[in-house]
Amino acid sequence: MDIVKNGEWKERGQEGILWLAINAKYSHTSLAVRYLRECVPGSEILELTINHQLLAALGEIYERRPRVLGIACYIWNIEMVKDLLRLLPAALPDTIIVCGGPEVSYDTAAFFREFPMVDFVVRGEGEEAVVQLIERLRAVKLDKARAAEVSRLVSLPGVAMRREDGSIDESTAVTVADFSQVPFAYREAEMEPIKERILYYETSRGCPFSCAYCLSCATAGVRFLPLARVFGELDFFVRHDVRQVKFVDRTFNAKKSHFLPILQYILALPQTVRTNFHFEVAIDYLDEDVLETLAQMPRGRVQLEIGIQSTNEKTLQAVSRCNHWEQIAAHIRRILSFHNMHLHVDLIIGLPGEGMDSFARSFNDVYELHADMLQLGFLKFLKGASMMQLVEPYRYAYMAMAPYEVLRSDALTYGEIRWFHSFEDVFETYYNAGRCRHTADFLIKAQEHGDAFAFWKRFTDWWENHGYHKVGHATKDLYGLLRDFAGDAYGTAAVLLDNLLRFDALMADGGRIRPVYLDWDMEKHQDKTAPFWRSERPRAYLPGFVFENWRAVRGRYHIEFFACDVRKAAEGIAEPRETVLLFDFTGPDVTCQEIVL
Repeated sequence: MDIVKNGEWKERGQEGILWLAINAKYSHTSLAVRYLRECVPGSEILELTINHQLLAALGEIYERRPRVLGIACYIWNIEMVKDLLRLLPAALPDTIIVCGGPEVSYDTAAFFREFPMVDFVVRGEGEEAVVQLIERLRAVKLDKARAAEVSRLVSLPGVAMRREDGSIDESTAVTVADFSQVPFAYREAEMEPIKERILYYETSRGCPFSCAYCLSCATAGVRFLPLARVFGELDFFVRHDVRQVKFVDRTFNAKKSHFLPILQYILALPQTVRTNFHFEVAIDYLDEDVLETLAQMPRGRVQLEIGIQSTNEKTLQAVSRCNHWEQIAAHIRRILSFHNMHLHVDLIIGLPGEGMDSFARSFNDVYELHADMLQLGFLKFLKGASMMQLVEPYRYAYMAMAPYEVLRSDALTYGEIRWFHSFEDVFETYYNAGRCRHTADFLIKAQEHGDAFAFWKRFTDWWENHGYHKVGHATKDLYGLLRDFAGDAYGTAAVLLDNLLRFDALMADGGRIRPVYLDWDMEKHQDKTAPFWRSERPRAYLPGFVFENWRAVRGRYHIEFFACDVRKAAEGIAEPRETVLLFDFTGPDVTCQEIVL
């Protein structure tokens, strides 16, 4: 059966069909349920989050009284989905329950046995399978008591079901062969309420690589949407002034004839477009044409995510991954030199053969690139991924429930894995939040001889020894904690730390966080700064500057005095020299320049 194309279907009187998404955060949206909504005329969607209280979520579903409830099951929501399934028979005993998604596409028979209230499981890509299932259910008037009659007919591809005799027909997971038949997922009427959230979009399905820890290679080949359609759908997002479109193409640059025209199309959009386009790329496979296109992008137009995972060649071989490290490093450095896009790089903790020493080397290799974000994730053992075949050879233990994270291996003890969670938390709080980077880099260069892992490890150990991993921290307190650590661990002079931390505080969080325990110059030098702002001199540094009032000046700019040139901190240099810096908070990023008063 063909998928019903977006905008071409007619209402057929269907009622009470609800597709439920439970997102990880409110800022996220669900692509899957929107696809199903467009495939099944008259159906509706409901988006909740894992932060909803369980009974509140049940109440939201009950208010809609669905006759058919389809639930999208993913690693981030499966535990909540299971809790909801246990409650649904009491609230909605006559509702037909359909589950789908990667969390139920594997070990399906076991899932049916554990959750007898579930009537059907859609395995694999659901756009065609769901349409056929709903047609069969309509034939029995969407009656739960008669749902098992669906199995009297020939099995439905991609739909596992309970037969009337109680047995389970698992069927086989399916893919949509003609990806171009999948409808566009978004509607005009819903865009205003969701345009500030992250909107997910795809132009291809499948992945050319076969990494053991990933499910993207579970299907052979890569399927692409026609470029003409992609261009029209990108225009739709731009027309609705969407904040961010996050492509879920597993490797966006899998085929140059497909992805380069998309980049060129995005480049040609008007300068006034604010939409950001996020792509995950294999950066070592970019060529000169692509790099030149990226170099021309307006600031903030695109951002790239690069999965490096490890720089240990044996570890990469064990998970069937090939990294061309020299090209990766060179391309990242070159793109960072464009100063026009955010680069996000990933490492995975717990990969085969990657113990503490090996991870330290991987971390230092990647840290040295100074990407905008270095995300540290933990190895997960996903149902259906070939990583499961490495459990015994590498003596892995992992969580039996989602998110199925590694607990132990032959290279890392549980104690080391537990410690890495504190390490990741400290690193996320400081580096990935963009805070205290100059202070950290100064200490790395000056005290740890360039060994970034040694610094963050020592900081994490100090953090844990003081019990800070067990409590939350206000942003304003983070600067003081780093100051205390540097004094304790390295004996760094208090005056120097004060200079570095004031600089970091002004460069992060839009300059809004100014801890009172730092030695600010706001009052001490007014005799110098006030005449400066009332003169013509600011225009030498801020073209077009016009003095309006003191409130406007204080909200947009700041002048701070330092005892050394703190801008060289990342090089491990802190030569005594009085430096006066003017900070500008009016742009997308804080900038500073030295001035003469």
